[in-house]
Amino acid sequence: MKHQLRFGGEGGQGVITAGEILAAAWIEKGGYAIKASTYTSQVRGGPTKVDIILDDSEILFPYAVEGEISFMLSTAQKGYKGFKDGVCDGGIIVVEPNLVTPSEEDYKKYRIFEIPIISIAKDEVGNVATQSVVALAIAVYMSKCMDVNDVKEVMLSHVPAKTRDANAKAYDLGIAYAKKALGE
Repeated sequence: MKHQLRFGGEGGQGVITAGEILAAAWIEKGGYAIKASTYTSQVRGGPTKVDIILDDSEILFPYAVEGEISFMLSTAQKGYKGFKDGVCDGGIIVVEPNLVTPSEEDYKKYRIFEIPIISIAKDEVGNVATQSVVALAIAVYMSKCMDVNDVKEVMLSHVPAKTRDANAKAYDLGIAYAKKALGE
């Protein structure tokens, strides 16, 4: 089965890291994955996106197909506006409500969920740098692209030992907020 996901934000928010972890988890479970990143020359603050393609078969085209992306997560208005059009009609878009404001038309076209990703990382985990892990958990749960426990295991193996507890907490909170957003 093929999954196409997109994470959008600004440089320095960790969206590329989240994409790398998801692609690594899929590969470690025996699939094929590609992470295609796009970012400006700015180190921090410029629009950034990462498209993640996960498939059971070899991937012959290394980019997500615009209009066929089923899940997008955005933590910045610039990234949202610049990259939302690649999401299919009825696709899921998760936005950071403190930083992203979808239009009325967007609410009609997509299934939009507001989850305060950065506030969760900063206020509940106590480390804003874990926002990429909160985002990763939300993406995995809401897109149903992989088993959430498999991704958590791979994520924990990729982060520094001294940050494992904070990242585990961030991941669990991301799952909890995703369930709440879906009414589960």
